[in-house]
Amino acid sequence: MKRKRVVVLGATGSIGESAAKVARDIPERVEIVGIAANSKARELAAQANELRPAAVCIVDETKLSELRANLKYRPEIFAGETGLCEIASTVASDMVLVAIVGTGGLRPALAAIKAGKDLAVASKEILVMAGEIVMRESREKGVHVLPVDSEHNAIFQCLEGRVSQSNKRPTSNAQHPTSNAERSALGVGCSVFDVSDVRRIILTASGGPFREMPANEFSKITVQQALKHPTWNMGQKITIDSATLFNKGLEMIEAHWLFGVGMAQVEVVIHPQSIVHSMVEFADGSVLAQLSHSNMCFPIQYAITWPDRVPNSLPPLDFGKLAELKFARPRYDDFPALGLARRAGETGGTLPAVLNAANEIAVSAFLEKRMSFPQIWQTVEQVMNAHESVAQPDLDEILRADHWARAEAGRHAKTLNR
Repeated sequence: MKRKRVVVLGATGSIGESAAKVARDIPERVEIVGIAANSKARELAAQANELRPAAVCIVDETKLSELRANLKYRPEIFAGETGLCEIASTVASDMVLVAIVGTGGLRPALAAIKAGKDLAVASKEILVMAGEIVMRESREKGVHVLPVDSEHNAIFQCLEGRVSQSNKRPTSNAQHPTSNAERSALGVGCSVFDVSDVRRIILTASGGPFREMPANEFSKITVQQALKHPTWNMGQKITIDSATLFNKGLEMIEAHWLFGVGMAQVEVVIHPQSIVHSMVEFADGSVLAQLSHSNMCFPIQYAITWPDRVPNSLPPLDFGKLAELKFARPRYDDFPALGLARRAGETGGTLPAVLNAANEIAVSAFLEKRMSFPQIWQTVEQVMNAHESVAQPDLDEILRADHWARAEAGRHAKTLNR
């Protein structure tokens, strides 16, 4: 079988490192041909020296000399935001894996799509901010958008048996769906799912470290406590998002765009063991679920090697050792992030971008101890309430809303007295 050539954006983060593990585990199927990082020049150089990709990119141009000094071979080198788009679009590859935290992955993702590359999405902000644009562009270019998040990858696998094999690559004149009925004929990227008989998409959430803490104690939560996730080892931003449940709220909006279902059909259930990664309920009441150990190498490998399933060295589940699998309803009143995200997804337009941007600023303020834990979602709600959403925005309008929301959240943060 031909090896899949992959460019990894965000190579020094947890997803990027897991992608490198996948490449080491199944080298006959995966070749990493390009890697990019924001500012960790030494780490990027070390990864490049091992994987020997044809191209390397450092976004922080002040670290370019440090990168060059630590490379032991001579790849093509890109730098800056422009370089990030160039490595995504010009390097000979089959797929671009976007694992950049925040909004920085949006332009290179669109550049990759325009260049005809399949997209593996680990940065949920891309679809939260610009899901309508990204999915329309992918259909017009005839490329796939494949989910790397464990939850969306699980949904993808549950729905995959319903792929219309005769219509995997729609023609370039595909139109953006304007109704739920039209959306029901569309699914992940350009893979066509029949979701007309899907009743619910059920995203599982670990619940974070505070799922059982009384709400009246939330104001005492410290940064150190919030960064201790019970299941996953992730970066600071996504770990805080998991504690507030904003991460799951963003995933609800992402699922809406990826799978072409209405926001009302996307639900969340708390599952502390993180073994069931998500579920799909069909019209007849049957539920399909995807299960595996909590290891990001599973969804990353499947996104890269799809439509094939490839043997690996990852540990299989031993059901005899699974003590129990628990499920519970989220505490919506105590964790308002889910309701705010549903409101943003249902409203659409620029409001999801505002939600995302305000949350990023609020999380940063919390990490810098300038804001309490409950003030994260209080800030997001206030910024959302002050925004007049623009329907069917273009990219510039989305980016303007993002910039406005960051400034507004920053102003709000300065007024707070913890």
